[in-house]
Parts: sequence; C-alpha cells; structure tokens
Amino acid sequence: MKFGGTSVGRPERMHQVAKLVTQQDEPVIVVLSALSGTTNALVKIGNALAASDREAAKTEIDTLDKHYQNFIGELVTTPAAQEDARKIIAEHFEFLNIILKISFSEALSKDILAQGELLSTKLFSIYLTEKGIEHLFLPALEFMSIDANDEPHVEDIAAKLNPLLAKHTGIKLFVTQGYICKNSRGEVDNLKRGGSDYTASLVAAAIQGSVCEIWTDIDGMHNNDPRVVNKTIPIEQLSFDEAAELAYFGAKILHPTCIWPAKQTGVPVKLLNTMQPDAKGTTIRKEAGSNGVKAIAAKDDIIAINIKSSRMLLAYGFLRKIFEVFEKYKTPIDMITTSEVAVSVTIDQADHLTEIVRELEPFGTITVTKNQTIISVVGNKIAATPEVLDNLFHSLNKINISMISYGGSEHNISLLVPSQHKIETLQILNKGLFGLE
Repeated sequence: MKFGGTSVGRPERMHQVAKLVTQQDEPVIVVLSALSGTTNALVKIGNALAASDREAAKTEIDTLDKHYQNFIGELVTTPAAQEDARKIIAEHFEFLNIILKISFSEALSKDILAQGELLSTKLFSIYLTEKGIEHLFLPALEFMSIDANDEPHVEDIAAKLNPLLAKHTGIKLFVTQGYICKNSRGEVDNLKRGGSDYTASLVAAAIQGSVCEIWTDIDGMHNNDPRVVNKTIPIEQLSFDEAAELAYFGAKILHPTCIWPAKQTGVPVKLLNTMQPDAKGTTIRKEAGSNGVKAIAAKDDIIAINIKSSRMLLAYGFLRKIFEVFEKYKTPIDMITTSEVAVSVTIDQADHLTEIVRELEPFGTITVTKNQTIISVVGNKIAATPEVLDNLFHSLNKINISMISYGGSEHNISLLVPSQHKIETLQILNKGLFGLE
C-alpha cells in the first residue's frame, strides 16, 4: 500500500492512513512518500547550496523545520511520543544545517532529497507506536538498489527484501520509504520523480504480493484530465498496456515506471482514494476488461524537431544516424513520423536541445517547434476500430494537428497540437468520444 504526499501531508490524513493499513486481512508493506511540499523544499535547499547561496538555503531549512514542529504537535499527543518525534526532527534538521558548512556535490544533493521520506516514515512509525499498533520499520536503503545505469532489478531487490521479511514472520505491518535507494557505489540515491509508485510496484513484484495499491487523492484513473475538463468519470479496469500508455503520455495519477514490474510479475495494481476509501477506484491487470476508448491523456512541454532532406532521407542508414544523435544525449523520442523528404520527432527533454540540433544540421534543414502537447487517446484495440477513428477525426476537424502517431500500438492514437489548444482539444474529445460535456 503506497501513500503519496497529499495522503500523509496533514496529521489527520496520516491518522487516516493508519486506520486503512490496520484494517487489512493480510500482511501489509506500507510505502510512504514525503509529506506534500517537502521534496520541493529540499530541491530549493539543494539549488541554493549549488549556487553558494547559503542564506537562502538556511531560510528554507528553518521554514521546513517550523512546518514539521507544527506537524508533530497535531500528529501525536503523549509526552513520550512527542519527545521521540522532536528527536527525529532534530536529527534530520541537524544534518541539513551541517551541510551548510560543507562543499556541495551531486551525492550530497541525493542525501538532501532523501530526508523527506525518512522523516515521513519515522514520524508515522512513532504514531503507530503511540497507538499500540505492532509494526516493523523497514529501511528502504537496506534492500532498494539501482545499478550503474540507474535501473532497479526486481531479482536484486527480492534477494535482499525477502530474507528481511522472513526474520519477522509474526509481523503483519511493515513501514518503508518510497523514492529512495542505494546506487551501485553504495551511495544514497533515488528513483526520480514519481519514484514512490515505482518503489511500491518493485516491492510488490519482489515479494509476489497479492496486489499493489496506490493511494492518492483521486478515486482512480479518470477518462480525461479532471483539472481542466468539466465532466470526467473514473475507469473501473485497464490492462497493463493501456495503463502504461496513459501514464507515459501524461496521466498524473500514476508514474509510468510503476507498470513495468507489475506487468512482469502479474501483480494487479489498484488506484484508490485515501479520502474516499470505499470508492472502487481503478484496477490494472493483464485483461483489458472491455474494448473501445478508455481515456485521454495529455503530455505538455513537448518539442517537435523536423529534419528535412530531399537528398538523404531515403539513403540507407539515414534514420539510424538521426537516432544515434538522440541516443548520444540520452534523450527519448515520444513520437515519430516520416515522409519522402522529412522526418519529424518529438522530445520532452530540452537539456541537450542545442547540441542535438547542431549535430542534426549536417543531415538537412532543421526546424524546432516548442510549446507543443501530445494528446493520446487510449483504449483496447482502438487502432482497429473504425468508429473510433471516425469519431476522433470528425471531432477534431477544427483543430490544427501537427503530427499523428497511429498504428504503432493497438492501444494508442497520439496527436500533436499547439499547447494553447490543449484544453479545447481535451474538451472536444470528451464530448466526441465519451458524450460528456
């Protein structure tokens, strides 16, 4: 059972999490994110230190410290629990204050970012102890690891985690951290943004759990983005493939990496709402459950790159040379289309855009278009369903579509539109494909 930052972001919500995890009929591993806002504050502290602005870093540290002091005042009530909580906070903020005096490094940055999950899980453990709830605190750094390519391996995690669990067969509740891990050098590292979802899925796969539950503040995956579309509905069931497409192309409720370990081991994933625990939510499993369009997702901050070359495009090895440029700079491609004289690709990382364009220029005329959005229509076998295509393109006859990706997956049809037309496109598709407005 994984709980995100908003699910543990206030003391009363952490109390609610404790109720949820103790109502289960089988042993539970609880994976917690940092309290909402904490990781952003830690990023600011790291950025300030990297810029040698120790005063700004100290201000952020003091503000965060005050937030946690207020938090524990409502989290626990007995003098003993409050004293234990104060000691935990003092320990972690002593570390943050000490680093103000030492040289900043990338490794130190990872240590800073780990403090959020360490704090949330330790404070949750103190609350459970106060309530007399038997549990075991299980440090993620003892079993969660990544290799030299920053990739975790279920087999390695299982080899470390299962013996730890075997030592405590009588315990029914375990508490551990999401996001953080050890790297191949034995240093504290992390699974990047959304890493707590990834942790939960990896743990569920490693122990062959009955289910991996992702608890957030929304009742499952919706058919469209509820933040910008007026009327949306939750989806009862998705296949692993459908969920992976939605997560990759912008559905914020689930991190893209979460699906892979679950799919490999067949462990179902459930998306549930901490604030409405009785809501059905969304179940993700091998079977799609039904055919047709399930949902629409949008991925922002997309950059389109067009390489036009009437002389070279049809030459043997031309596409390979283009892809090698993106591989060199570790920049994934989201969409690709080709014609007789041009190839267009989209990326969502601008870190090496200048270098990429420079290395592509010998191949032809390069055009870069920023502020684009990928709109993905996802469902089961939709690419082979004529009425889906009819409804899709009839609905969008007034929208300027830059690219279309169709046929690469039977679960996904993706469109590239200027970002200023994103909301309009989502609303039009909500009506055209689901009859909702």
